[in-house]
Amino acid sequence: MSIAKRNSRLSAIAGALATLAAVPARADWSLLNMPRGVSELSREIYDMHMIMLWICLAIAILTFGAMAVAMIRFRKSRGAVADTRMLHNARLEAAWTIVPVVILIGMAIPSVEKLIKIEDTTGSQLTIKVTGYQWQWHYEYLDSGVAFFSRLARSSDRARQLGSGIDPNTVDNYLLDVDHPLVVPTGTKIRVLLTANDVIHAWWVPAFGMKRDAIPGFINEMWIAVDKDKPGTYRGQCAELCGADHGFMPIVVIAKPKAEFQAWLAQQKAAQS
Repeated sequence: MSIAKRNSRLSAIAGALATLAAVPARADWSLLNMPRGVSELSREIYDMHMIMLWICLAIAILTFGAMAVAMIRFRKSRGAVADTRMLHNARLEAAWTIVPVVILIGMAIPSVEKLIKIEDTTGSQLTIKVTGYQWQWHYEYLDSGVAFFSRLARSSDRARQLGSGIDPNTVDNYLLDVDHPLVVPTGTKIRVLLTANDVIHAWWVPAFGMKRDAIPGFINEMWIAVDKDKPGTYRGQCAELCGADHGFMPIVVIAKPKAEFQAWLAQQKAAQS
């Protein structure tokens, strides 16, 4: 290899390493992963996700590392000759069959346990029906008579119009705010029934660790439970391409302590009656 070619290759490697070293300073790595969430279930989902990620990463490093070593050290140009004894080795074949099966079983058992828990809505203390429309949400608190539509906030709607002359950076929570947020109590298991009136939508709030499709003519369900010590505002979006204004269909959930939620619910009942 010529000196110029070798120097060129070293320069390319050095440049790549410098770029990778600078990436953590430029990127918010929390945006590349799931949030831990504000409920016990969302944290369990996060922990399971991380376990599976590290297992898959370890398998990838071992597998591709072995492939790279084999291709570099035992390439034909170095005079390597295939060992025919490896072609039909019963012990090796048994090992690379049994080991992946054991790994898959070890991953499947806790995963199934979490899936069962995700689908278990028993013991719910509040039921809310969510209906998706193009392009808004309708919330109905069953057994209380409270219902309302939730649309993109007017400030965001005005700013998004072509030729509005409004700088979106001046709008708080641009495209992530609504006129009527969903209000829920903390420390309460809430059953959420989902459907749609036109096309398929998907109700998704990252902090809850849950996403579920809203399908016309079909009732889907899930449950959420915000920790008692985690009141606040949580934002999400429709996660299913549902038409021209799909990107303008946010979700805002305000979690209040139980006493404040009951006061809010009574106020809504009085107003709607």
